[in-house]
Amino acid sequence: MYYKNSYVYGSSYRGQNTRQRDYGPEPFAIDIEKATETNNNFRTALWTGKHLQVTLMSLNPGEDIGLEIHPDNDQFIRIEEGQGLVQMGDRRDRLDFQERVREDYAFIIPAGKWHNLVNTGDKPLKLYSIYAPPQHPHGTVHRTKADAEAAEKHKH
Repeated sequence: MYYKNSYVYGSSYRGQNTRQRDYGPEPFAIDIEKATETNNNFRTALWTGKHLQVTLMSLNPGEDIGLEIHPDNDQFIRIEEGQGLVQMGDRRDRLDFQERVREDYAFIIPAGKWHNLVNTGDKPLKLYSIYAPPQHPHGTVHRTKADAEAAEKHKH
């Protein structure tokens, strides 16, 4: 069945960022691996609904997401390419959970945990993240980490 206003990424998808936009809250299907691997933005909201959001991220070598906490959001992250170090804890100065992650790894960040992910490799770290409920405004695109940090400052 085809739903009006939805888009399915098929084998003809060539990774042009012009097709990476927020398709929520319409029904949607995608080759998530291809979409994640071809995303070159720091953050792209791919689908935002009422209760869930999917974002794509690309971290340059040595770059990190940035130490943060989401008091009301659980988060799932899957690595499609690259390697990194995920850190979590109850206090920003005590990240006692540390795990090396790489391609095909997934991890869950419970609401209320401080966390960070650092790209420890020599190529971009490509991942997708699922937030429940949504964390970023519908249609969010941050081309760089600096863009993301500036948007956070304006939000508060």
